[in-house]
Amino acid sequence: MKSTPLLFLNVIIIATCGLIYELLAATVSSYVLGDSVTQFSLIIGVYLSAMGVGSYLSRYIDKNVAEKFIDIELAVAIIGGFSAPLLFLTFAYVTYFSIILYTMVFIIGMLVGLEIPLLMRILKDELDFKELVSRVLALDYIGALVASLLFPIFLVPKLGLNRTSLLFGMLNAAVGVWATWLLEPLIGKRRITFLRVAGFAVIVLLAIAFIKADSLTTLAEDGLFPDNIVYAKSSPYQRIVVTKGKTGHALYLNGNLQFHSFDEYRYHEALVHPAFAAYDGDPKRILVLGGGDGLALREVLKYPSVESVDLVDLDPMMTGLSKDFPALGELNKHAFEDPRVKVANGDAFVWLDNNEIPPFDLAIVDFPDPNNYALGKLYTTRFYNLLKQKLKPESAVVIQTTSPLIAPKSFWSVMKTLEATGFSVKPYQTTVPSFGIWGFALARLQPFDEPQKPRPGVDLKFLNDQTFASMFEFPNDTAKPKEELEVNRLDNQSLVRYYETEWRRVEQ
Repeated sequence: MKSTPLLFLNVIIIATCGLIYELLAATVSSYVLGDSVTQFSLIIGVYLSAMGVGSYLSRYIDKNVAEKFIDIELAVAIIGGFSAPLLFLTFAYVTYFSIILYTMVFIIGMLVGLEIPLLMRILKDELDFKELVSRVLALDYIGALVASLLFPIFLVPKLGLNRTSLLFGMLNAAVGVWATWLLEPLIGKRRITFLRVAGFAVIVLLAIAFIKADSLTTLAEDGLFPDNIVYAKSSPYQRIVVTKGKTGHALYLNGNLQFHSFDEYRYHEALVHPAFAAYDGDPKRILVLGGGDGLALREVLKYPSVESVDLVDLDPMMTGLSKDFPALGELNKHAFEDPRVKVANGDAFVWLDNNEIPPFDLAIVDFPDPNNYALGKLYTTRFYNLLKQKLKPESAVVIQTTSPLIAPKSFWSVMKTLEATGFSVKPYQTTVPSFGIWGFALARLQPFDEPQKPRPGVDLKFLNDQTFASMFEFPNDTAKPKEELEVNRLDNQSLVRYYETEWRRVEQ
């Protein structure tokens, strides 16, 4: 068969598309359900087992193998191509999203599992068995490598999830149409016309959806968020959405609420001002890790003693949001325009490890919750040891540490991890209506007493002497659990496991 080399190229494309669909499903689920390690593991397991089922079922296809191969290719194009938009829409509008997610992953895996055995049977008369198996499997793994490189480096940052899904659906359909010429001697004339028309129709349908992908995203997000969307963009790291309702603006990252303008001052005053109150003297050099919205920065800049602030946040689109969305600039009092502020965009873990800079007086750590290993590393003993190297002996640190009411093991695990690193720690909590009871850790490298009131002369909307002191009091339902908790280290990431288990109870 003269088309044998081209059919081997199909193996790479099939493997690439299949893995892309798996990665899309895992990523969509992490966006809408939270980035769960268990979730990701289950998707991989279901997909691989479904491929095994598909490979087994291929034994029952005895006739018209070439036609069936093209039929399956077009089916993968439709189901896989529309997988991401469909998953976003179903999460927004139905209650049984997990059933749809795993069913779709299983169907795509089964269809991809059917493709390779059928293609091998088509090629069996062209090569001896040993050569055929070695080539097909080698090219299959090459396709997986291509997908694993393209997905995070180019596809998601440049196209987004929906367009990536639709693009690879078109690629699958194109392979199906192309195969009608490569396998023409094996397909009946009447059938081949139908397959070509169907293939081109699928490509056109997916192309229209690709062009209208923003509308599909908007339709899904309209169902996800309670208020009207006034800003939405995707960065290489996350989906940024701002909504506006009767009580103000709300910022969401990957569907997770970060703040609401109605009550964000409660969170950010509680985050920043205990560190200043705990510091002996006038703090001049401040480090802010995370906090790309500039709201913690706004609180830091209220102190006239502050001479410089280094803010480190991974996403330049987030630290630039104040310019793109003026309402945020008004909310953070245009903090990024202050000449005392220096912004570094990068991984805080790497930044702390690589930068030789003078030590800071205060550090404000405002990372997202540790719902995956990438974030969990920012709560480990290794990270806190790196942070220590950038502090003076008398420095103070504040860290947001999730809810001690909903996730007490997670909250107190952070305290234990800080203590294991050599910090003296004073946990505290406050109420933020948008989030509920929320926790923080105030830490120093030397033993210290809990501060009893905020520094005088600072304009505060929430905190006063009474509310400030009360934050350090814990009722029974948020007190430290009696069971022994693990220290969060890079090699165990126990905090991520605690977090997943605890938050899953309220999110299901």
